[in-house]
Parts: sequence; C-alpha cells; structure tokens
Amino acid sequence: MRSSSYRLKGLLFAAVAALGFAVLPQAASARDTVAFSPNVEPGTIVISASQRRLFYVVSPGVAIRYPVAVPKRGKEWSGYAAVDGKYFQPDWSPPAVVRADHPELPHFIRGGSARNPMGLAALTLDRGEVAIHGTSARMRASVGTAASYGCIRMLNEDVADLYSRVDVGTPVMMEP
Repeated sequence: MRSSSYRLKGLLFAAVAALGFAVLPQAASARDTVAFSPNVEPGTIVISASQRRLFYVVSPGVAIRYPVAVPKRGKEWSGYAAVDGKYFQPDWSPPAVVRADHPELPHFIRGGSARNPMGLAALTLDRGEVAIHGTSARMRASVGTAASYGCIRMLNEDVADLYSRVDVGTPVMMEP
C-alpha cells in the first residue's frame, strides 16, 4: 500500500512538472542552459561545490545549470554517487550529526510541512544520508552558499524540474 501511494504521488508530481509546474513561481528559478564539457555523458548530474552549481547534462556539450547550496566546511564530499530514490514531499528525520548540533529539532517532520527542510522533493544518493533536495521557505536564502551537512539544497522549483528529468540510477559527480 505504501509503495503504491509513493508511486501515485510520483505520477502526480511528474504530471504537474510536465505542465510547466504552474503551482510554483517560475520567475524565481535561476536555471539556464549552458555549454558544458562534451566529455560528460548526457544524463549525468555534475555538482561543482566551488561554483555552487548543479549541472544536468542534457546532450553532448550542453547542460542545464541550477544554483545550489553545498556542504559546509567539514561536511564536504567529492567523487561519484548515483540516485537511489525519488521522493515527492519526503518526510524528514534529522540525521544523528544534525541532531548533535541541533538537539532542539523534532525527531520527525512530515513531508509537506512548511518546517520540513527537504522541501518539495528529494533525490536520495547511494552515499548514506545524502540527498539532492528542495528547501523550506526559511532556508531558501541558503541556496548559493555552503550551508548543508552533506546534502545539495535546491530551490523547490528547480528540484521539481530536475526530479522530472532524472531516474533512479542517474550518475552523480561531485567536484570540489
């Protein structure tokens, strides 16, 4: 039952995204199409921590560029990963490392809550508790900074666009 509920939410999400995601303000998005290394295979996500940008390669030499928040000092990572899950309005439980720094946080925040830092959608990675995800309204200003505990934080309208383009198994490269 739970699996079919996630599948139904995912299908609904994809349908809304395909319609231009009219429920979110498109003007706030800073994504654009840019020239990119022709050596990177189309369908690959490349995150540049130094540029604070995520690139989704759509064809040889062309990528969609999105602004992101990257891991803060001491939480950085680099290398390869893959998308291992796609979740629409994901629930969130703070990982132990976050709870250690912020014991005041609740143990669980339901998906769709304005307090949920995962935002509208999440693409989990096969690196433990790391995801590419949206953001809550209060954390929106962190996009473009080094602010996370390892995750890649996007504007909700941008994570909606990326979510509609990628599948489980999509390769991810994180560069310093």
